[in-house]
Order: sequence, then structure tokens, then C-alpha cells
Amino acid sequence: MSQTLLLLPGDGIGTEIMAEVEKLIAHLNASGKTDFATESGLVGGCAYDAHGQAISEEDMQKALAADAVIFGAVGGPKWDNVPYEVRPEAGLLRLRKDLQLFANLRPAICYPALADASALKKELVEGLDILIVRELTGGVYFGEPKEITELGNGQKRAVDTQVYETYEIDRICRVAFDLARTRRKLVHSADKKNVMKSGVLWDEVARDVAKDYDDVEFQHILADNAAMQLVRNPKQFDVMVTDNLFGDILSDAAAMLTGSLGMLPSASLGAPDPATGKRKALYEPVHGSAPDIAGTGVANPIAMIASFAMALRYSFGMVELANEVEAAIAGMLDDGLRSADIMQPGCKQAGTEEIGDAIIARLTS
Repeated sequence: MSQTLLLLPGDGIGTEIMAEVEKLIAHLNASGKTDFATESGLVGGCAYDAHGQAISEEDMQKALAADAVIFGAVGGPKWDNVPYEVRPEAGLLRLRKDLQLFANLRPAICYPALADASALKKELVEGLDILIVRELTGGVYFGEPKEITELGNGQKRAVDTQVYETYEIDRICRVAFDLARTRRKLVHSADKKNVMKSGVLWDEVARDVAKDYDDVEFQHILADNAAMQLVRNPKQFDVMVTDNLFGDILSDAAAMLTGSLGMLPSASLGAPDPATGKRKALYEPVHGSAPDIAGTGVANPIAMIASFAMALRYSFGMVELANEVEAAIAGMLDDGLRSADIMQPGCKQAGTEEIGDAIIARLTS
């Protein structure tokens, strides 16, 4: 029985990198390794142009029905002045909220061939393998009130509200500890309990959860110190769990340790259905729509393809196939092929399509 993927390329380079995933899906289906049926939809600025919304109700229903959503990127200067509630990013926020995707997994892995491409010294990043687990449906991005009010005399006041309840912190921490059990058995919990009440509660709940995982080492770290330590000594970390805001910032910092933001995939997961065990999920590269290079054919598709590999692993249990795709990416890099953002001396610069084709060729061989 076919499994359904909803493809939402979005804006900018989203359409270009999604095309490489479509080629990969077609290859895997033709080889008999998968049986995916795909649907496509609009999200972000292109959805606003077509429907006046960042995602239409029809495409939202497709997302709710799909076995997994594969998402490209949204936004661009064209939509800078649209109403706030229908800005391109609102489509992604609605997907996360309506699908109840509370757990965002952001791996930062430094491929051996790219150890010299990092902004840090090779010895600091060679062998790097960090997993940042970000709470995705709570915190300051969703808290109310969220408003700008007029105070008079030309003054305004802006308010964003950081809100977390015990259950939200508990469930994301359990995801982090469960994943740590499959890795190096180390969890760092990052918050700002020294200045934020939400941080005090975060730490309290994280420590309570840690008591249920005697086999996993637990360490607390302040979020600003975590940012410093990611640059100073990133390999000290294995799994880091944190809230929505800090997770957004720290995972982008971790991405650059790998050589480029174009290298970082992500998975956003909901809770397993009690009856079927299946969970809603969305997979996307961490980078944005890169409007400055859209349409030029030079975008790096690796994070998009690696996000699809995460879908194979987490939504469909195809762990071996996910490993094969990731190995094909590593092999392509070993062959010296590079997109512009990770170009190194002695390597061959390649465009989006050439890199996608090279990864598929590695899978075939």
C-alpha cells in the first residue's frame, strides 16, 4: 500500500531543492525500495499570491492526511509588507501548530570531507555529531498576548509572551532522553533560569524527567553559555534540549559548525497515535528561501535531501535506506563535488541538479 508524501516546496530555492527530492523519490520507487505516492501544494508567499493565505485550507487538509510532509522554504522580500497574520512564515507556523509537531530534531553533523570548510578549526569539528531537540509549539513564538500598542507621544510598546506548562517541557525532554539512549547517553538542557521564570520551571521539569533515565547523564547549561560552548568546544555535546526561541538560535549556530547552513536537515514530530503508533511529521532544511540565488541553479540541495532521509528513518522506519542516502551524500562529498556555499580548493563546483544526480548515482552504485 502506497504511503503518501505531501511536498510543499514553498518559495525561492525551495522549488529547486524539492525537485531533487522528487527525483530521488522517483528513483527509489522505480528500484522497488519504496512505494511513495506524492501530492504537492503551496505554502508561504506563493500561497499568499494564489489564495491570500500562507497556506490554503485545502492544502492544510492534505497535510493532515499525509503520512509525512516534506517542506522546502518560505519567504522573500516580495512579501515583506503583507499583513503579519498572512506573512509567508505563518504557513509553517500553522503546519507546526495544527499537526501538533512539538519536537524539532536538528542534527549538526560534520562530514569528514567538510572538516576544513567550517569556520572553526578542523580539530574542533572533525567528527562532530550533535542533535539539538527544540520544543516547537510553545514558548514566545505562540504565547499571548503578542501585540504592539500605541502609548501616545509617538511611543509604542511591543509584547511577546513566553509561556510553558509542565506537560510541554516534560514531553520534549523525554524525546531528548529517548534519543540520547541511542547515542552517547548525554543530555544538556539549555535555559535561562537565572533571569526567566519559564527557565526555572524548564529546569525543574527537566531534572524530574532525568530521574527516569538513570543510564543517561544529565547536565544543565545556561543558553548563552551553550552558544559560547558551541563555538569553543562543540564536541562536548551529544543531545541538547531547549525551548523554542533558544532552539531556533542555537541550532542555526550549530549548523555553521558543519560548514554551511545548507547542510542542516530537520524533523518536526508529533506524538505517536495511541491506536496506530504513527505520528504526524514534517521534514525541512533549516536554511531559508535564499531569494538572492533563487533561479540560478546553484542552491545546495543536501539539507533538503538529508531531511528526506530523516523522513525515511522517523516516519517510515526505513533505517537502512536512510543510512544509504546519508552515505551517498558523504560519498558524493568525498568525490570532491561541492555547491558554491561549501566550495573548497581542489574541488569541483556543481549546481543543484548535478549534486542531486551525483547522490542518486552513488545510491545506484
